[in-house]
Amino acid sequence: MGFLHFTFIDLIDIILVAAVIFIIFRWIRGSSAMNIFIAIIILFLVRVLATALNMRMISALLGAILDVGALAIIIIFQPEIRRFLNNIGKTAGNNTLVKHLLRNRNAESIDSSVISDVVSAVDQMSRKKTGALIVIRRRDNLQSIIATGDSIDAKVGERLIMNIFFKNSPLHDGAMIIGGDRIVAARCTLPITERLDLPASYGMRHRAAIGIAEQCDADVIVVSEETGHVSFVRGSELTRIENPNTLKLKLQANDE
Repeated sequence: MGFLHFTFIDLIDIILVAAVIFIIFRWIRGSSAMNIFIAIIILFLVRVLATALNMRMISALLGAILDVGALAIIIIFQPEIRRFLNNIGKTAGNNTLVKHLLRNRNAESIDSSVISDVVSAVDQMSRKKTGALIVIRRRDNLQSIIATGDSIDAKVGERLIMNIFFKNSPLHDGAMIIGGDRIVAARCTLPITERLDLPASYGMRHRAAIGIAEQCDADVIVVSEETGHVSFVRGSELTRIENPNTLKLKLQANDE
């Protein structure tokens, strides 16, 4: 019964492993990877028990499955791993010391005139039930997203935003990227969130807005084509916007 020998270091080890499992559980809760994660934990616990009981064949078999499946696990969990590492980076980026060391990564500033044009255009599109998806760049440059669309590089203007999202416009299908006082690109493709806990009423625009917000620090505005409702997404949290003033305050609340 030597395997039952228990020390203080073993206690610390168990606590750390439990903490890691808890963090991963919170990280992927509500996603399609949850069942896979549970299956991996079960296989791992069975292997530990088999090793402790000196069951060599089953231990070797489970060990081979876990070892060979390591690469497959990385591929399966690629979106979650990327989101997890990105969240760590964003959390570290909010640290005062890190901000001081990374002064050159300050959030891209937005003039009040630009905010006014965006808010006014969104209000008009909401009234007309014109679907829209607007991504406002902050610290992350979003080059991989910009590359999926058409380059615009035009000064932000209320009429230009509305013209781009007009239903007969060739650029209306996709996301608009705004950086500073410029419309950088349009018709961009955004990643779709894999969260399973979202209401069924959320369409592809809302899921795309949450998807990009999970991977970067951008602010995202969604106008529903079906209802005309306006939503604001920051940090993967979606907020229903009831009036233009609320949207303006959201856009002005940019964490420097």
